[in-house]
Amino acid sequence: MAARYAARQWRLGRLEHDFSISMPDQPARPEKPELLFPRDMPRRGKGTSLTKRIALIHALAHIEFVAIDLAFDMIGRFAGQFPREFADDWFRVGAEEAMHFVLLDRRLREMGSFYGAHPAHDGLWGAAKETAHDASARLAIVPMVLEARGLDITLDTVERFKAQGDNVTAKVLKRIYEDEINHVSYGTKWFEFACANLNKSPHRHWKNLVKTHFRGGLKPPFNDSARHAAGLTREYYYGIE
Repeated sequence: MAARYAARQWRLGRLEHDFSISMPDQPARPEKPELLFPRDMPRRGKGTSLTKRIALIHALAHIEFVAIDLAFDMIGRFAGQFPREFADDWFRVGAEEAMHFVLLDRRLREMGSFYGAHPAHDGLWGAAKETAHDASARLAIVPMVLEARGLDITLDTVERFKAQGDNVTAKVLKRIYEDEINHVSYGTKWFEFACANLNKSPHRHWKNLVKTHFRGGLKPPFNDSARHAAGLTREYYYGIE
């Protein structure tokens, strides 16, 4: 509700283009879910088909929850370095991530669960901490690596839910997938804007930033068509180890 309210206030011109207040290192968190290190997360391989689906939806809901914070941290931390359109784009992203979370949380409740019923990990926010000093690094890692990875795997997840007869969740995930193409496109657009100001080659600078700030490497398969639709062409991610 707070995310969507802030985005509406911005859209109506009730917030100033003023980013002089320092951002906190860590966003506020609810008491639940319990946040664990990724290595301590329970495996989702056990249980019935329903419990596995609930656990997966809960994990996806947590990703969307953290994505709200990532969008607004992008605005508060970096929007002063860019034209007003930068904030326009990321306010829209923040509102859409909030809507995605609501859809997934509602689905959990329809299935007899809720957000917070399972533990979650805070690995996504680690990417924010790693790139808090550099707008181009944040753009390279969060939308252009992490969200782009969602484009690679979401359609397969949609088919998994369909195969289990859960067309409602499949429809929600397809909606999220379509929005995420736009989110990755905003990342690519503003990364290339930043590179132009830095007089750096976007493809070369992106590869250097990924090698520096992203652990684990980029692994196929890649959804080349969705990535291309977002401006994230093969020249960025092919050939990187």
